[in-house]
Amino acid sequence: LEEAAFQLQQIFRIDISIALNILGIESMRAGRYRIAYTCFKLAADRGYSKAQFNVGLCYEHGRGTAKDLKKAAFYYRRAASSCHPMAQYHYARYLLCHRPEHEWDGHQKAVTLLEQAAMAGNTEAQAYLGVFYMKGLQPQEQRGLKYLLLAAENGDAQSRYHVGVCYEKGLGVQQNLAEAMRHYRQSAAAGNRNARERLR
Repeated sequence: LEEAAFQLQQIFRIDISIALNILGIESMRAGRYRIAYTCFKLAADRGYSKAQFNVGLCYEHGRGTAKDLKKAAFYYRRAASSCHPMAQYHYARYLLCHRPEHEWDGHQKAVTLLEQAAMAGNTEAQAYLGVFYMKGLQPQEQRGLKYLLLAAENGDAQSRYHVGVCYEKGLGVQQNLAEAMRHYRQSAAAGNRNARERLR
């Protein structure tokens, strides 16, 4: 009986968190940012990762509350610890942009989070890692190309353009101008201006 009561409490807690998060999303769409933030925060404090991510967005963009990147990072980290891919991406970007230069652990943690988000299908993380590995101090072109291809397959026109550059210049793959043209055409068709210029 105690176990059943505990399970019901858990379900009730989760249902309330989901409802609060949905109410927050609807309030955000209606431009009622303060109400949205309050709903997200209530659900986030109950441990709901989607709401924790949304609170992070509120702090990052100053919607419904004062802009505060440290608080945004705190909520992104909480959601990321529950394997929320967008939170992993945002927290990793925070670590890469705001960590002290000498802090190697933060750098490694950021790359690990980006890879987890990328493998979960997050296009932003895939695209970021693709460029990151291509342009790093010690470029890892094949690894970069792998992530660029993933992002391109998920519809990212800029990554599709970068894949074309890889084929044109032989970065991480054997040079193949016909393949480069194919990627440029697909990227240009999706509206990428750089790809149009490259085609010319």
